[in-house]
Amino acid sequence: MARESLKDKTIKGSFWSAADAFLGQGVTFLVGIVLARLLSPKEYGLIGIALIFTIVLNGIVDSGFSTALIRKKDTTDVDYNTMFITNMVISFLLFIGLYFASPFISLFFNRPELTHVIRAMGLILIFQALSITQVTILTKRIDFKTKTKASLISAVVSGVIGIAMAFMGYGVWALVGQKLSNTLLYSICLWILNHWLPNGSFSRESFRYMWGFGWKLMLSGLLENTWSQLYQVVVGKCYSPATLGQYSRSKEYATIVSAHFTSIIQRVTYPVLSEVQDDQERMISAYRRIIKMTMFVIALLMIFLGAVSEPFIYCLIGPKWHEASTYLPLICLSMSLYPLHAINLNMLKVQGRSDIYLYLEIIKKIISVGPLCLGIFFSIYWMLAGSFVTGVIAFFLNSYYTGKKLHYSSFMQIKDILPSYCIGGIVALAVFFFKYLPLSYWLILPIQIVVGISVGILICESIKLDEYMELKGILIKAIARIKK
Repeated sequence: MARESLKDKTIKGSFWSAADAFLGQGVTFLVGIVLARLLSPKEYGLIGIALIFTIVLNGIVDSGFSTALIRKKDTTDVDYNTMFITNMVISFLLFIGLYFASPFISLFFNRPELTHVIRAMGLILIFQALSITQVTILTKRIDFKTKTKASLISAVVSGVIGIAMAFMGYGVWALVGQKLSNTLLYSICLWILNHWLPNGSFSRESFRYMWGFGWKLMLSGLLENTWSQLYQVVVGKCYSPATLGQYSRSKEYATIVSAHFTSIIQRVTYPVLSEVQDDQERMISAYRRIIKMTMFVIALLMIFLGAVSEPFIYCLIGPKWHEASTYLPLICLSMSLYPLHAINLNMLKVQGRSDIYLYLEIIKKIISVGPLCLGIFFSIYWMLAGSFVTGVIAFFLNSYYTGKKLHYSSFMQIKDILPSYCIGGIVALAVFFFKYLPLSYWLILPIQIVVGISVGILICESIKLDEYMELKGILIKAIARIKK
């Protein structure tokens, strides 16, 4: 593949992957605003507890097979069929286990109403399994246009269902209905749009290949999901559903910016980098550019969001969610590191080192016990501060092995991203103190946005930051194409 064609393929894939996030997830975000104004923090806390288990178990459903097939160069239809059958069998078994475990989970949290909620939410495991193979096929083809259509349709229809149920007084079941219909409709749309159908063939050889590569990633993902959800468990058990609702709302807003943008980059770059895995020089060059450009965007956005958290939360979902605005700055600081973790680990997967991937996850989870203890014995704020510290340690662990292999060390990465953090810090200082003006938050937030953008552009233009100039060039070309 020629260098230029690879670049065009990446840009095109990034465009549709971004469209998927900003359209599908954008609609979900807007629906979430309406639902947050109609429902209470307690109801969000209840759905947050139910999601703990579906999120953790979803990592087992995939079993790392999708990553294995995206990396494989000579994928066959038998591989896809083997993957589909395996995913469906696992999802049914997990659903049955969760169904019978739900009363004990309700007892642990002392919330009897959770039993039926958890059983209903368990259906997500089956609905999600229906879409995994379709998503894998589209990702391997870097066809994010089809995924965008499915995401947008499911988000709009499920949003209407959720809002209608909230207006009708269904409470937490409005959130259950919205999430279940979103997952189911997404799977249905993918089956209609992608035209791939299973034929029932199953290959033991194919299964052994996918399991041999994927089980370590599955276990790593299970550890990651379990540990991330343990924070929800600590808040839900040691505090209250209302506090968990406040915490989950603030975390969701930070995740929308950081994790979703990073997933856009990962979904495109993993199959693209896998194509050039044998050309180390090109892979290293692309790897470095991805880190610099991703961190430029994320560092600025996350630091800015933390600085405007109070006006942002007030204007978005109302004063009853004020507690969420106090958690958001610390969460934003931790989540600003997320792309560094994800991209470095992505390179391990490209190189086929799922063994190191698993080894790192085990070490990081042992370290993460510290913040959980702070949350149990002190406060949520101490837990969030501890999470940032462990996040910094995790960065050095993640980047050590990829840096050693590709000669791009942790300190070289820090040098590359430091300008972005410095600019983000200056922008944050420029907008933070506006919240103390004797004005309505509805006026303060627009002022902060205008000032923040202006200061950021002024600094980047004056120092001619490479990442900014490249993104600016891509944007100008995209606008020129639209005008034509």
